[in-house]
Amino acid sequence: PCISAEYFELERERVFRKVWLYVGRQEEIPNPGDYMVRDLKACRTSVIFVRVRDGTIRGFHNICSHRGNKLAWDEAGSCQNFSCKFHGWVYDTAGQLVSVPDEEYFHNFDKAENGLVPVATALWQGFLFANVDPQPSQSLDDYLGAWGTRMSGFPYGELTARYAYKTELKCNWKVALDAFSEGYHVNVIHGQSYPDTFTGKNNAMCHLPEVRFYGPHRSCIVYGNPDHKPSPAAAVAYRFGEAVTKRSGAQDQLPAEVNPTRSAEFGFDLDVVFPNLVLHILPGMWFTHQFWPLAVDRTLWEGRAYWPPAKTPGERFAQEFNNTVLRNAWLEDTATMEATQEALSSRVKTHFHLQDQEILIRHSYKVLEDYVGFYTENGNA
Repeated sequence: PCISAEYFELERERVFRKVWLYVGRQEEIPNPGDYMVRDLKACRTSVIFVRVRDGTIRGFHNICSHRGNKLAWDEAGSCQNFSCKFHGWVYDTAGQLVSVPDEEYFHNFDKAENGLVPVATALWQGFLFANVDPQPSQSLDDYLGAWGTRMSGFPYGELTARYAYKTELKCNWKVALDAFSEGYHVNVIHGQSYPDTFTGKNNAMCHLPEVRFYGPHRSCIVYGNPDHKPSPAAAVAYRFGEAVTKRSGAQDQLPAEVNPTRSAEFGFDLDVVFPNLVLHILPGMWFTHQFWPLAVDRTLWEGRAYWPPAKTPGERFAQEFNNTVLRNAWLEDTATMEATQEALSSRVKTHFHLQDQEILIRHSYKVLEDYVGFYTENGNA
């Protein structure tokens, strides 16, 4: 699944072109006319998401109806209309074609039938999702199901100070996803950035206190050591704000089903929304990872951390400090991925053993094969 070009093409057609995909937050396009563009290479398309005059968000394939030129060339902006840079066809933000130069020279032509091609969009807790299937088989609410119910109610929209990173990795998207889907690596990879944060005398290997499955989606609680001792710099940051390493945060922010006992050994909630979104929440902040397939051995990784807008210099210091530590941990995570892909491509190993602390990865490949059907169709189920 990580090295086969044939498998990768099936993923494109049977997964990414069929399911709901997280594309951004509603706060990114707050006003009528604001738009953002997402190049969904796994779906072989580019999509414009725009705030319409009535306040709703619409999605359209980023292609002019005339000769197929890409309509919006930048990543984000604000406009009254979209005008094609090739021949000047103009569309309003609702996707309707409103102006065609030399229209009288087109025969049997109806502007109403030549607007932008829509893309299904829907919101969950301010998260904007899209589905490029012309007729999605499920609504977003049905797709998220019980997982969406469990994770509702967290103040995502109040924690809007965002720190974002992205890079292209020379690995399959699942190699990257797998690295963020287990705690088995914590004691080794994060020994310097997070010493004694997610391991302790009662849990030396970061065993997961809880794991849940929701159809194609999954979640777990990552252990947090209540006896964690901050470094001197971290102790200063703790005075002014929350942190990934801080165990004393106000857990009343959490949804009722997340750490329902309000255990002091709660580190954070780690959730994977099929196929490519990882969401973490903890008191005072949340962060995401997303892994976009570019090719069988190339992935666009996007990491974003969200905090409450800083009101004092101390709060800003706390955020900058903790975001730096978080960034360093993410660099540690990504350090293994390209080497893994190179080794996998040698084909010297035919299979691997995944232990119980890697159960989210086991679930991931089971769900993926249910969609892709590669082994079933080739008699190797």
